[in-house]
Amino acid sequence: MQVTVESSEGLQRTISVSVPAERVDSAVDQRLQNMRKTAKINGFRPGKVPMAVVRKRFSGQVRQEVIGELIQTTYQEAIQQVDLRPAGWPSVQPVASEGDDDGQFSYKASFEVYPEFTVSPLADVEIERPTAAVEDSDVSDMIDTLQKQRTTYEPVERASADGDQVMIDFTGYIDGEAFEGGTAENAPLVLGSGTMIEGFEANILGMSAAEEKRISVAFPDEYHNADLAGKPAEFDIKVGEVREAIVPELDDEFVKAFGVEEGGLEALKTDIRTNMERELRGSVEQLVKQNVMDALVDSNDVEVPKALVTEEVGRLRDQLVNRMSEHMGGQKPPEGTAFPDEMFTEEAGRRVKLGLVIAEIVKTAELKADPDAVRARVDELASAYEDPKQVVDYYYGNPELLQSVEGVVLEQVVTDWVLDQAKVTDETLAFKDVMERRQQSRGGA
Repeated sequence: MQVTVESSEGLQRTISVSVPAERVDSAVDQRLQNMRKTAKINGFRPGKVPMAVVRKRFSGQVRQEVIGELIQTTYQEAIQQVDLRPAGWPSVQPVASEGDDDGQFSYKASFEVYPEFTVSPLADVEIERPTAAVEDSDVSDMIDTLQKQRTTYEPVERASADGDQVMIDFTGYIDGEAFEGGTAENAPLVLGSGTMIEGFEANILGMSAAEEKRISVAFPDEYHNADLAGKPAEFDIKVGEVREAIVPELDDEFVKAFGVEEGGLEALKTDIRTNMERELRGSVEQLVKQNVMDALVDSNDVEVPKALVTEEVGRLRDQLVNRMSEHMGGQKPPEGTAFPDEMFTEEAGRRVKLGLVIAEIVKTAELKADPDAVRARVDELASAYEDPKQVVDYYYGNPELLQSVEGVVLEQVVTDWVLDQAKVTDETLAFKDVMERRQQSRGGA
């Protein structure tokens, strides 16, 4: 088999492959001989069909099948022979023979290759490493949040005040005309929650049950509905009921609602601190990793194969559709919903580039996911469940799931390796600041 390589612009390569014609002919003959044993043709008994008839009837179809299979096998042999690493599927074009006696079957395969590069030195790369701890005040704030989440509301006979829940009917008008989406009946609204546009809740403060009022407000310039953005509006409001907030006491009943049967409030605080510390460790780890990955992308100029970007665009689109489906109760987005490639191209290119850089670091630095570290990660994941051993067994009984954990551990190994090479500055943050940054990071992912 003869193989030649043509280098095109960038990462594009084309190989020309020539295979002796007898390799095709031999495979065709062998397949036709096998077909003759079972071929069913009118006028002939099975197994007794003349070879000439079989060849006339099936040779064209068989030759195409053989050529297709031959291209697949010889393509793999060819790229190994010339030591190329294709990125994505090739475009294959058979080459017409120049004569009947050339004795060759030829084709060309065009594809992109993985880039060859050296990871840029990291000695001058600056990376911030957030550090934080769970303080007593953070635990108290969490207790307050849990109390507010279990707040109930009871009707009162007085004017509404900040923190009350009011049940209201309202109709909105712009230029004297009611607008779509501006009407509600018996809608609950907690005054001071900031869920309505500016001025709406403030105008309801002091209103009592059965009281009616027309208020004037304005939609913000950046309002999500462009038809309403920046426009003045009036609302007719009627208060049906005023309800006072009843915050639960920090008693045994409150504590037991969180599964703490003994130890009272102090035991609940201990559980909360343990969970917060676990969440904090994970969030700090993710923020540090994100900073490291951003540094790797920014400090390395790597040409990215378009084929890999296209594949990643498809994955990102599928992820978006799946997330939308989850939010819609399992339903798919409406037919015709467009998600053009341009929505994902930039992020896809970044992910592919990062993957190439990480793979090069793993190869050159000979990094591996230590089995003990993998087990520690699985144990940590399992610790959040009622039966940790069952979860551990499930992970180790599922190779694909375990491989995903190994990938996470290997990313952490790469992160630690980069931190050893780069200029690292520790940044002390409060617990809530770490959580906010982590949430923003998730929102931008």
